[in-house]
Amino acid sequence: MAERLKKSGLIGELSAEFAGTMILILFGVGVVAQVVAGGGLTTPPGGLGNHDSIAWAWGLGVTLGVYVAARLSGAHLNPAVTLALAAFKGFPWSRVAPYALAQTAGAFVAALLVRWNYSEALAKFDPTHTIKSQGVFSTLPANGNPNLPVTEWGALRDQVIGTAILMLLILAVTDLFNTPPGANLAPFIIGLIVVAIGMAWGTDAGYAINPARDFGPRLASFITGYGGAWRDQYGHFYFWVPIVGPLVGALVGAAVYKFFVGRYLPTAEPEPPGRVPTPEGEEA
Repeated sequence: MAERLKKSGLIGELSAEFAGTMILILFGVGVVAQVVAGGGLTTPPGGLGNHDSIAWAWGLGVTLGVYVAARLSGAHLNPAVTLALAAFKGFPWSRVAPYALAQTAGAFVAALLVRWNYSEALAKFDPTHTIKSQGVFSTLPANGNPNLPVTEWGALRDQVIGTAILMLLILAVTDLFNTPPGANLAPFIIGLIVVAIGMAWGTDAGYAINPARDFGPRLASFITGYGGAWRDQYGHFYFWVPIVGPLVGALVGAAVYKFFVGRYLPTAEPEPPGRVPTPEGEEA
């Protein structure tokens, strides 16, 4: 196994990032298509899910995507995570751009599959492919709701905060010197983190918290008929917000974790008695 992993190299890592991000987006964009387009055609409308089902499906998509990719690449599935790991955890800078491209490509292909599969529902729900269904693929300030006056600057703030929370918690869950979940449950816990962010931080900007998650599907929607994909409901160029916000936020979250927690954790020295279970066969 070790020899096989060694031989896979960068190509294997990029392949895993592509596949893992594709799985994430298949569930994430797929559930929004079901709730918005499919649910918009039921009687009464809204018969195929709601915000909670969207949050849960996104979280499960993250969990399953991480299980797909973790062995080969570490399952970043997010350029903001990759950037923060390079800045704070020693991930090679030379691999940041290739990882980001693979992640974005996986998101793009997944969004094309969702667009194709839901083509009938989208055409019936929104025949001219407008802002009404753009939110299936990419985020918008206030989720496209004109009754909530969130501008691109308010959405940028939201994305910085939301991604900072995500990155801080990812580092906490995966730090072997902290108290990481056992039994290979870290992907499940990370999925729950995304569910929680979706339920608590989804109003102002749709919790993209991932440049690949937003840009890949946005590009897929643009080339398949959504001419306004780069703009928000006010006509402003918006596509940059869920790219810049998460990149900044991930760096902030990683810095906060390192400053407040990481630097105080013990190194790879034996834990004091009573802090952790003593391995079987050793004396306390």
